[in-house]
Amino acid sequence: MKIKLSRKVKTDLTGYAFILPNLMGMLCFTLFPLIFSLFISFTDWEFTRGLGNWTFNYGKNYIEMWTDEWFLSSLKNTLVYALAVVPITIFLALVIAVILEKYCYAKVPMKLAIFMPYISNIVAVAIVWIMMYSPWGPFTLAVKALGWENPPAWLGDYDWALPAIIIMAIWSGVGYCVLIYSAAIQGLPQDVYEAADVDGANEMTKFFRITVPALTPTTFFLTITTLINSFQVFAPIQIMTRGGPGTSTTVLVYYMYTTAFTFYRMGYASAIAWILFLLLLVATLIQWRGQKKWVSYQ
Repeated sequence: MKIKLSRKVKTDLTGYAFILPNLMGMLCFTLFPLIFSLFISFTDWEFTRGLGNWTFNYGKNYIEMWTDEWFLSSLKNTLVYALAVVPITIFLALVIAVILEKYCYAKVPMKLAIFMPYISNIVAVAIVWIMMYSPWGPFTLAVKALGWENPPAWLGDYDWALPAIIIMAIWSGVGYCVLIYSAAIQGLPQDVYEAADVDGANEMTKFFRITVPALTPTTFFLTITTLINSFQVFAPIQIMTRGGPGTSTTVLVYYMYTTAFTFYRMGYASAIAWILFLLLLVATLIQWRGQKKWVSYQ
C-alpha cells in the first residue's frame, strides 16, 4: 500500500533530510556533552575509573570552589584579563578604523597587515611573543631604549606576566574589530558629515557626536563577542606561561583544563565550566539589557 504524500510534506522531508547530518552532529557533540557535563558536575567522578563509577556529592563541587584559592585566583585573573582586553581592544580598533577610512591611502594593505595576527596560528603567535619578551627580544630592547634600565622578566615575573599576555591579546585581536568597524564606517550616511561641515564642526566633534553614536550597534556586537572570547582564553596561557608564575596567569579555562586532565577531577572541572557559563550568561544579559540606554539603531 502506497502512502501518497503532498508536495508540501515531500518538500519538508527533503529539507529535514538535508539538515539531519548537522542535527545529529549537534545532538552528539553539543547537546549530549552539555547535559552530561551538568550531570557529572554533581559527582566526584574520575574518568580514569570509567563510566558509571561516580559518586554523587549533591553540589559539593559548587560549594568547594568558593574556598579553593586556585579557583578564586583564576576567577580574579579572568575578570582582570577581560576588563583590560575588551575596552582597550574596542577603543583602539575604533580609532584605527576611523584613521584608516578617512586618512589612509593604502587602505587594503594596511587592513590586511592589521588583520593578519588575528588569522595567524595562535601557537606561532605565542611563540613569537615569547621570543619578543625574552631578555634579548625586541620588546625588552625597545623598553630599555626608552630609558627602563632593568625591565622585569615579563613572563617570568609574577606581577607582569598577566599584563604581558594582555598586551599580546590586544595586538592579536584588534585586527578583527578594525575590520568590522571599517565595514560599518563605510555604511554611515555621508550627508550627516556634510551637514556637520557646513555647521563648522571639527574632526573631534564629528567623531564623538556622529561617528561614535552611529557605530554603537557595532560596538555592542564587538563588546559581547570580545567579552566571550576573553572569558574563554586558553591557548596563550597554555603555551606562554602554563598558568605561572604561581597562579598569576591561571584563568578559569586553564584551571578547568588542569583540573580535568592533570588531576582527573572531571566532576569538579564540569562545575567550573558551568560557573563560567553562568558568568558569561549574566554578562551577556547585562549587556543586552543595557543596550537600550546607549545603543542607537537609527
